[in-house]
Amino acid sequence: MFYMWLGIIIILALIEIMTVNLTTIWFVMSGLVTLILSFVIDNILIQMFVFVVLGLILFIFTKPILMKWIHPKQEKTNLDRVIGMEGVVTEKISKRNPGEVKVVGKRWTAISDESIEKDCIVTVKKIEGVKLVVEKTTEN
Repeated sequence: MFYMWLGIIIILALIEIMTVNLTTIWFVMSGLVTLILSFVIDNILIQMFVFVVLGLILFIFTKPILMKWIHPKQEKTNLDRVIGMEGVVTEKISKRNPGEVKVVGKRWTAISDESIEKDCIVTVKKIEGVKLVVEKTTEN
């Protein structure tokens, strides 16, 4: 049984190396435990039960913790927080020439798919490079 569990561990480890999605690592660990257990218990049903149950327990209880550690919560930067906010056009924006928009007290270079006159209210849709992409929200 030793070689069977060793083969399973190697196959699962290779799958984990190729995917790097933390999909089979839990069963590699349960395979190691089952490999050690195979020296003590010869019953294949008990070994398979330990392998599956321990793999599922490890997956359910440790993956969320590990994922938080590997991928910590992304904090929005000052740049990201202006997306969705409204601003006032301080310099006319035309299709070919960027203008200027004041959002949260700061002036930004802005572009748009349409011409927008000074003093119009706009909404920030996204950021391209160092320019805000805006859209007219109301007429003034």
